[in-house]
Amino acid sequence: MHDAGRQRCFPSMMRGLRTACAVAAALVLSGCASYAPLPLGRGEGAADVAQLAAPTSAMSLPSLATHRFDPADGLDVTETAMLAVANSPALKLKRDELGIARAQAFAAGLLPDPQLSLGADFPQHSGGGLNVAYNLGISEDVSALLTRSSRKAAARNQAQQVNLDLLWAEWQTVAQARLLFDQVLNLRAQQARLASEQAALAQVTPYVQAALRSGNLTYDSASAGLNAAADVRKQQADNALALHQADSDLHVLLGLAPDAPLELTGGPYQVTPTTTQLQQALADLPRRRPDLLALQAGYQSQQEKLRAAVLAQFPALNIGFNTARDTSAIYTHGFSVGITLPLFDRNRGNIAIERATRQQLKDDYESRVLTTRSDMQRLAADLAALAPRERSLAAHALQLAEARRVAEQSWRQGLLDWPTWLALRSQSLAADLELLAVQQQQATQSIALEALLGNTDFVDSAHPVSTRAVSTQASMP
Repeated sequence: MHDAGRQRCFPSMMRGLRTACAVAAALVLSGCASYAPLPLGRGEGAADVAQLAAPTSAMSLPSLATHRFDPADGLDVTETAMLAVANSPALKLKRDELGIARAQAFAAGLLPDPQLSLGADFPQHSGGGLNVAYNLGISEDVSALLTRSSRKAAARNQAQQVNLDLLWAEWQTVAQARLLFDQVLNLRAQQARLASEQAALAQVTPYVQAALRSGNLTYDSASAGLNAAADVRKQQADNALALHQADSDLHVLLGLAPDAPLELTGGPYQVTPTTTQLQQALADLPRRRPDLLALQAGYQSQQEKLRAAVLAQFPALNIGFNTARDTSAIYTHGFSVGITLPLFDRNRGNIAIERATRQQLKDDYESRVLTTRSDMQRLAADLAALAPRERSLAAHALQLAEARRVAEQSWRQGLLDWPTWLALRSQSLAADLELLAVQQQQATQSIALEALLGNTDFVDSAHPVSTRAVSTQASMP
């Protein structure tokens, strides 16, 4: 082609190239996402419970969704659990994980973008009727269509697993809130009982010191009186540390600032399943427990991943169409097919990995069911054993409280020596603290059993059980 011919063809080709690029750019930009910065927060909790909300519509458990939330008169155990579900920082992270899983499920259904290719060849010398040659083609990876349904199913099941894991995490958060609620109340009761004992023992200290100064008492004989107050002070200090830890954990769980006031009312959470109800819950366990349902969804997701890996062993196929013009101005239209020869890899490694992973998930599920059934039976037996012990301790603590009251009067009237009075007080204090410990153990086992059962149909409403007797004793001198 003469130079004039080349000059005429070149602008025409450039116009076509610009048009193709403009169309491609418009298609790309029309589906582009925009970016917006997201600044980090300061990590400050709410300064007051009144600043927090616990909408019943966000509650997954019926016992929470039907409970009236009113923190004005203090938080009962159910209101505490509602606040934990709505505001727990750990649950917020779980909900973020669900958002990621849903995004991954969306991405799994997307097909790979087609590839557009454009090229041009420019003759290096004039004459001979040569033209500027070009080629234009578009191709698509067809093999992605073969595994698309399996990838989508796997991602859907994965998102369902994360959703069920979130529900199970909410159940665990409810159990943790109930447990911390009981621990704080129980430790506060112990602290009040120890403070009452410390105030009472302060009355005998002047008698002991006066007797020592007058020589009527040796230090060896006075050790019981001096050590009694010291022992109670040590118990107070140890209990205060445990109370600070439980109170701090509860503040974090509820999303409260460390110094936010927290008033708790009511008694611990209790469940009393009958043998029939327990057996029914055990039978329905795999169809109701969110963690077991999540494992089932994860297993189904792995089934689809294995299926996709098996399909991926077939040759990868890439199909394209193109149009071209050579330097002699001859136009051609054709197609291209690219295929991977399955000689060495054949995706055997990935198939083996996915098959082994499926076996691991199967064994994990069966182990979890077996462990859960065993734990439920053990917790039910523990509660049955703790009930008579708690009743016996409550009666014993009341008897010692009465003996302590009588000894107090006798000591003040000079009818009883102070070592005997101290011994009675020590026995009464030990009985009261043991009763509180057993009651906390009962509440802990009850909460754990209810969390494992995942059934609130037979759950009693919160009630103080035998804490009424302990509260009365704590008010005595």
